[in-house]
Amino acid sequence: MGNTCRGSFGSKDVKSFNQPEKRSSVKKEEPSSNKVKNSNPQHFIAQEPLKNVNPGPKPQVVPNQDDAMNRHGSNQAFYVIGHKTANIRDHYTLGQKLGQGQFGTTYLCTENSTGIDFACKSISKRKLISKEDVEDVRREIQIMHHLAGHSNIVTIKGAYEDPLYVHIVMELCNGGELFDRIIQKGNYSERKAAELIKIIVGVVQACHSLGVMHRDLKPENFLLVNKDDDFSLKAIDFGLSIFFKPGQIFSDVVGSPYYVAPEVLLKHYGPEADVWTAGVILYILLSGVPPFWAETQQGIFDAVLKGNIDFESDPWPLISDSAKDLIMKMLTSRPSDRLTAHKVLCMLSYPLGSY
Repeated sequence: MGNTCRGSFGSKDVKSFNQPEKRSSVKKEEPSSNKVKNSNPQHFIAQEPLKNVNPGPKPQVVPNQDDAMNRHGSNQAFYVIGHKTANIRDHYTLGQKLGQGQFGTTYLCTENSTGIDFACKSISKRKLISKEDVEDVRREIQIMHHLAGHSNIVTIKGAYEDPLYVHIVMELCNGGELFDRIIQKGNYSERKAAELIKIIVGVVQACHSLGVMHRDLKPENFLLVNKDDDFSLKAIDFGLSIFFKPGQIFSDVVGSPYYVAPEVLLKHYGPEADVWTAGVILYILLSGVPPFWAETQQGIFDAVLKGNIDFESDPWPLISDSAKDLIMKMLTSRPSDRLTAHKVLCMLSYPLGSY
């Protein structure tokens, strides 16, 4: 489960991220101790994800009889994972905190038998107060196992549960977030942006081919394995991801404001929404700022729905028509007219500026 923000997407009271005062000077909300240096005037705000729920009190979890059992006197009389697991501390030693989210904390952890370092995301069961919360954690673990083996998706090592926490152990990426690299660089050249978006869209295609929508793609959710290699990307955080079938339509509003597709706001969407989000990321890679911006959250949503893209401001006059054309075809408001991930990759087989 990611750092999920739950609230009414249609209202103006969804919280969890700072609003920019002006487009050219916004900064990242810091959930962890790693501070971002604002070394370039062109950067954008990091987004906490949003998740729509119906108003009113959340239903309490009612575990079924098969799952219910009292564990060591704990008041958590159910298994989130669905079955008993080994004790994580029999296999790993948890170390320093790497990051903090709304539902859990990520720690460095070392495998006792090999000495190899991994990352452990520990989710507090106390915060899983609804049946939906529990299902989200189970699905996140299932999806990570389902996608295991892809070179640009973080690999899950295992999942463990104790009376207080669910622990997801996964490979460690030491290079930081793609978000931070964009902050440092300001923007990328067309060649490098094409290589990065090829990796990102490759993840989208892999997910879609396996019946998974990520639903919260953004630069914060791509980590670098090696800080000296911008192309060593791994997609992370499948807390908002979901399985889908061809033709299936979803209506729950999830994602992050700058990156959310218009059909998600309209509560009628499918996997095409991930391609829209990748198009937003490509625009950011090339310019350092998001294509849809406003001083308020509702203003951002209005801009997304209007779909007007600025190709006049710097550095766009210096960027090739083919790069702009690709962005336009990824940010087409009508999902049926939007490129699929496969078609985007086909276009990226030629250097930007050459087709």
